[in-house]
Amino acid sequence: MVIRRDPDSEELLARDGDSQAHSILQRAGFVPVVRVHESYHRVPAGLAAKDEDRLATEAVAHLRTQGYHVVCDTEFDTDNRLASYLPPSSSVAHLADLIGEATTTDEAADALTELTVPHDGILTAVEEVLIATADFYDGLGEPPDPHIARRLRYLADEVLRNIRTDLSDARTQLADRHAPHPRRSTCAQAVPANEHERSAVCACPPPPRTLPAPPPPVAVGLHR
Repeated sequence: MVIRRDPDSEELLARDGDSQAHSILQRAGFVPVVRVHESYHRVPAGLAAKDEDRLATEAVAHLRTQGYHVVCDTEFDTDNRLASYLPPSSSVAHLADLIGEATTTDEAADALTELTVPHDGILTAVEEVLIATADFYDGLGEPPDPHIARRLRYLADEVLRNIRTDLSDARTQLADRHAPHPRRSTCAQAVPANEHERSAVCACPPPPRTLPAPPPPVAVGLHR
């Protein structure tokens, strides 16, 4: 990671890093900039120089706490290491882990429940955030603000509703099946009494046969 003032524009910019580093930068207050041939982060417009320095110093501390090597201007250099906390999104990411490890339709349905329940589910909370942000834009007073507010309400009323409906239907369908996932079933290391092969150590079926890939077609028209 590199956090420095551009020598030509004097803009405070952060470059390089992976998606986790970008998340740290944005939580520290940086704003992402995506161009056709590059992407980077900048500080918000209108900050005083001392506030920019403070923001950059905190970002350096957070990045180094997470083990990133950061090259920065001298005024941003710090030996501080900040306490690390799990972000609120970690609970949602945990649901993805549960679904990724699920071996039955019941387990997958249980994980989807927290997303789809109507009163305090995750998607309901996302809808509330969208509407609250739209309400905030309604009172800002700039010409583009009403358009942004309408767009946010459209996302809540239409796009998110479709997502919630599809996931709710999927959860219901999975909850009704009560079936193991054919490629994720756990092996109990048990051999049934009617097993004919005395050498068997479990009842799992043999893995599917993988056919060899056909040879590539012979190239034609290539002559010396």
